[in-house]
Amino acid sequence: MPPSPSARSLVGIAAIVLLIVLWAAFVASLAPIVSRWPILVQAPFYLTVGMFWIIPLKPLVRWIVSGRFRPPPE
Repeated sequence: MPPSPSARSLVGIAAIVLLIVLWAAFVASLAPIVSRWPILVQAPFYLTVGMFWIIPLKPLVRWIVSGRFRPPPE
């Protein structure tokens, strides 16, 4: 039987889902403004903000795995 997930894993997964939901709501709230832009400006904007939510994931995943937000000192 596989081991049960730790509380840190469950909290981390919930934080990731919350991050995605909040970021999507934020970007959707910008839609009335962005929709007035030309399509060739909208596309790079949505591509950029669509990938920007990934930045906070590295420390969050590091915390889920190791319990630290920063890499260990060398």
